Amino acid sequence: MKLTVVGCSGSFPSAESACSSYLVEADGFRLLLDMGNGALGELQRHIGLYDLDAVFLSHLHADHCIDMCAYFVARYYRHDGGRCDAIPVYAPEGAEQRLTTAYADTPSDKSMSEVFDFHTLKPGAFEIGPFSVRTEKVAHPVDTFAIRIEHGGRSLTYSGDTGVCDPLADLADGTDLFLCEAAFTHGKEDIPDLHLNGREAGAHAARAGVGRLVLTHIPPWTDAERNLADARDVFRGPVELAAPGAVYEL
Repeated sequence: MKLTVVGCSGSFPSAESACSSYLVEADGFRLLLDMGNGALGELQRHIGLYDLDAVFLSHLHADHCIDMCAYFVARYYRHDGGRCDAIPVYAPEGAEQRLTTAYADTPSDKSMSEVFDFHTLKPGAFEIGPFSVRTEKVAHPVDTFAIRIEHGGRSLTYSGDTGVCDPLADLADGTDLFLCEAAFTHGKEDIPDLHLNGREAGAHAARAGVGRLVLTHIPPWTDAERNLADARDVFRGPVELAAPGAVYEL
């Protein structure tokens, strides 16, 4: 299983990175976790525009899903080869309506579903291509799902956006790689059920006994090095900051 960081900036793109987007590959199957602002352009550095096999949207905030509108254009209006077949999109309830509203001028109310086969997320276990996945709802103002992906005896867990919550630590239990948001700064922001800081991300990793912690979704206004140090204070395993183009082989 291979993980590529396509974009990792939180809230809005930075000068160095698009917003959240992570490519997971195994057995020739390509699953994209989130497609935030700027992600579609960056994705094409790693794979062809039409090489995705499925998309998972953790939630429907723009910094995690808005480039699906651009991807709709690429798939619906493709000139060379005709319109693409519908690709599976696993997303919270209301995703089709949200993307149609954001695009604002689709040919019909159902045009999105002509190229995106929407599946409504709920907590539970299911298969996406060769991957065994499990999802849990986490603590964020809108319906948001963390995901655990397993293949070939290895696993990775992606937090989505979340505040402190038990389901996230339970989902990540013993995972090889924990891709966890750390948008807030310890001692600065203290808003329940919104985001984690570096220390809280590290505490979740320690509780879950993960193999490696990768901090992501850090906004441009947050000191990433401080969050990294805060995470290392409470988690003794390997910790690093997500970076665009970083690749992890599991």
